[in-house]
Amino acid sequence: MIHAILLISDFQNNLASDNLSDYLLSMTTKNQVAVKTRFIFFVLCLTTLVFSACKDQPKPPDFEHGITSGETPWTHEAFDNANGKFTFAVFSDLTGGERPRIFDVAVTQLNLLRPELILCVGDLIEGNHQNLQELNKQWDVFDARTARARAPVFYVGGNHDLSGKDMQDTWEERYGKRYYHFVYKNVLFLILDTEDNSPERVEEIATARREAIRQLDEGGSEEDFAKSVYGQMPERTYGNIGKEQSEYFERAISENPDVHWTFLFMHKAPWKFEAEQNHFEAVENALAGKSYTLFHGHEHAYEHESRNGSDYIQLATTGGVQLDKEGRSVDQLVLVTVDDKGADVANLLLEGILDKTGHIPLDGDTLRFEKAKYRPIQKDSIHN
Repeated sequence: MIHAILLISDFQNNLASDNLSDYLLSMTTKNQVAVKTRFIFFVLCLTTLVFSACKDQPKPPDFEHGITSGETPWTHEAFDNANGKFTFAVFSDLTGGERPRIFDVAVTQLNLLRPELILCVGDLIEGNHQNLQELNKQWDVFDARTARARAPVFYVGGNHDLSGKDMQDTWEERYGKRYYHFVYKNVLFLILDTEDNSPERVEEIATARREAIRQLDEGGSEEDFAKSVYGQMPERTYGNIGKEQSEYFERAISENPDVHWTFLFMHKAPWKFEAEQNHFEAVENALAGKSYTLFHGHEHAYEHESRNGSDYIQLATTGGVQLDKEGRSVDQLVLVTVDDKGADVANLLLEGILDKTGHIPLDGDTLRFEKAKYRPIQKDSIHN
């Protein structure tokens, strides 16, 4: 260290009028090597000293107070701040006859709640178009809306987003995979595609769906829609998971054996679809004995089911059309808190999330968020 200090002093004397390159050129090659070696040694020692000084700085306690004796006016000091604890949010369907402004209010409320990440259960655009320009326009609008969120938003596809090859191709061109997984803070997130049918069946469903919607637009009733070819297809109600997708998630689960929780996100309920081509049961089998929670949508009404010892939660709406169905049809968000001890799910009604002024953001006090408070549904808003 002393040699390095002397070297710096020597540098300073020699650099008073000349630059470093001139100084080094004045030395022999042997001296240059010695000088460089000593200088590097000095820098390393100085860096070590700086880092050691920083490391030795005591970290201020998370909690301190000035009461030195007697009782304290709080319950205990076991703060709910476990390592790895985080929150994420989930929003539900906003299409099938989207009601204006609701989703924009929800995004502003999400920014007030400050989750670390945001997920959903599909039906993000109205869709129902073979016109690629129109499809991309709808996605552009949705992307602009989610861009207002502070946290990243992870997309899940629904039937409004993925019915037909054109819509699936548009998704893949814009967003890549229709199903995927990731790990965040030792928690596994599985995003499934429940429109995973064979190419031929995809087109059969899309053709029948377009025809049913055409009849509806021309004055057909909800009963006519239900009796249509599309209305009678099991895929209108239930989701399908193909073998390739199932094997993908089986691998993802197997490759992450030590996560302390797993969450699944999808649009339709594939466990209710009894068909040879549906391989969702294999995913459930891979999760056997593990802690997991499943979220889905599609029906626009809240419902909780206990299955395989886990929570299967059907979300209502976040701007989508509200229907007369079993369960509560209400605009909502979900806030999930996770730590190494488990996961807690809190359902939040949009009409109850107020900003600091005591009002619903974006003049949301003028909106209605629950089916019971609405006039009868018009035929052009029937969920499809």
